[in-house]
Amino acid sequence: MIVRQLTSRSPIKLFAPLRKCWDSPSMTRPSSDLAAFRELFSKASNIAILTGAGVSAESGVPTFRGAGGYWRKWQAQDLATPEAFSRNPSRVWEFYHYRREVMLSKSPNPAHLAIAQCEERLAGQGRRVTVITQNIDELHRRAGSKNILEIHGSLFKTRCMSCGHEVANYKSPVCAALEGKGAPEPGTHDAQIPVQDLPRCEQAGCSGLLRPAVVWFGEALDSDTLSRAEKVLDICDLCLVVGTSSVVYPAAMFAPQVAARGVPVAEFNMEDTPATMRFKFHFHGPCGTTLPPALSAHPSENQ
Repeated sequence: MIVRQLTSRSPIKLFAPLRKCWDSPSMTRPSSDLAAFRELFSKASNIAILTGAGVSAESGVPTFRGAGGYWRKWQAQDLATPEAFSRNPSRVWEFYHYRREVMLSKSPNPAHLAIAQCEERLAGQGRRVTVITQNIDELHRRAGSKNILEIHGSLFKTRCMSCGHEVANYKSPVCAALEGKGAPEPGTHDAQIPVQDLPRCEQAGCSGLLRPAVVWFGEALDSDTLSRAEKVLDICDLCLVVGTSSVVYPAAMFAPQVAARGVPVAEFNMEDTPATMRFKFHFHGPCGTTLPPALSAHPSENQ
C-alpha cells in the first residue's frame, strides 16, 4: 500500500500542493448508477470511508479554503504551521479557540449519521466499516461512529510543547485569557495575549505551553495512525471518498492507490476532484443528500 511505501523512506508530512489533473482522455467517466453501487455495497465485508472537510461543511463548519475562506485575513495554511505558532502563539490560539467554540455549537449532519448507522448495522452482520478522516472536529465521533482514525488529530486535544503529554480537552474557553477572543472578522485586532497566559500543561511540575494536538502543514503524521490506516486500506473491498478535495497529501493518495489494485471506489462530492476519473463511481451533490440512500440497508440484509 501507498502508506507502507512512504513510511519506509521517511515520515509522511502534511502538505497541500497545487491542484493537478490525474485524468487522461482514455479514462472512462465514473458511473453514477446508485443501484450498481448498492449491489457492490451489499457484498462488501470491509468498507473504508475516507472523509474530508466537505462532510463537515454541511454542518456549517468553516473550511477556511477557497474564496471567502478566511479567518480575519488568513487562510488555514497561514496559521496551521509550526512556524506560525512559533512566531505568534497568541494569534494561532485565537484561531483554534474560535474553531473550538464554533464546533461546540455544531451538530453531526445526515452524512455523519448515515456513516455511523451503517457501521453499527453492519457490525451486527460481521462486516466492518472504518472511517479514516482528515477532519479534526470530532463530528464522526459525536454521530456515533466507533471505528475512526483521525489522521490529522483533533481540535479537542492538546499537547504540551515541553513534556509532550497529550490529553482530551473540552474546556470552554480553553483558558481564561481566550474568553471572548478569536473573532473572525477581517478588521479584528490580535489580542496579543502574553505567552504565560496561554493554555498551559497541568501535569505535575510542568506548566509548559500547550498547542492544539493537530497535524500542521509541514509536520509528520502519526506513524501509528498511518499504520492502522494502511491495514484498513489493504484489506478493504469497497472504499468511499466523501467530501474531500483530494488535494491535501498524503490523504489524497489513499483512494487512488486502492482503486489501482482493483477495489471499487465511490466518490461523493459537490464537484469533481483531481482523482475523480480514477474511481468507479461518482455521486454529485451534498453528502448529506447522496450518502444516506447509498448506505441504507440493502434488501439482501433482511434475507
